[in-house]
Amino acid sequence: MLIAGFPAGMWGTNCYVVATGAGAECVVVDPGQDAAGGVEEVVREHRLKPVAVLVTHGHVDHMWSVAPVAGTHDATAWIHPRDRHLLADPMAGMSRETARMLLGQDLTWAEPDDVRELADGQTLELAGLTFDVDHTPGHTEGSVVFRTPYEQQGVSQVMFSGDLLFKGSIGRTDLPGGDHPSILRSLASKVLPLADDVVVLPGHGDQTSIGRERATNPYLKDLTTP
Repeated sequence: MLIAGFPAGMWGTNCYVVATGAGAECVVVDPGQDAAGGVEEVVREHRLKPVAVLVTHGHVDHMWSVAPVAGTHDATAWIHPRDRHLLADPMAGMSRETARMLLGQDLTWAEPDDVRELADGQTLELAGLTFDVDHTPGHTEGSVVFRTPYEQQGVSQVMFSGDLLFKGSIGRTDLPGGDHPSILRSLASKVLPLADDVVVLPGHGDQTSIGRERATNPYLKDLTTP
């Protein structure tokens, strides 16, 4: 499996390009601000063809370039219905600080031509890969994570966690649509049951593992599996 990740934009949001290998179709996860150029570099280097864009949640730092990437490659964009409105109206999910930062810029957003909605427990078969979808509200109402089998180097799965889970921390819940009790329930029900060897590729920062976070993340230590 080929997984190429890079931080993009002023928020350093991790964008990932996932494929079975070079010369294959691929999936793009969370193309944020200024991510389109990085996606094109990975696509050219490995001779890939994007067929889908997966969005972990609708915050602008994760979906800024969804429409350009999907449009360039005639790819399908996937997002949970509770966050779909943010594709065309990202201001509805921004903090006041972010809104002020972008104020005065000539910015427009629109849905890609082909948008499909995600559901909890759904399995996607894309680009020769399998992605299990878990709805994990709390950071936003429509936050999801994507898990795909890896089965190399002692790793059973890779999880693209968006802003649910980071190395040593979790997503903030003080933005529109955020709710702290909800994110704790999502962590308890969707993260704690996973095997320790699952590698976590988060929306920001370095990769980690479920085992490491179970042992060291202060937000997980008092949670129990329902």
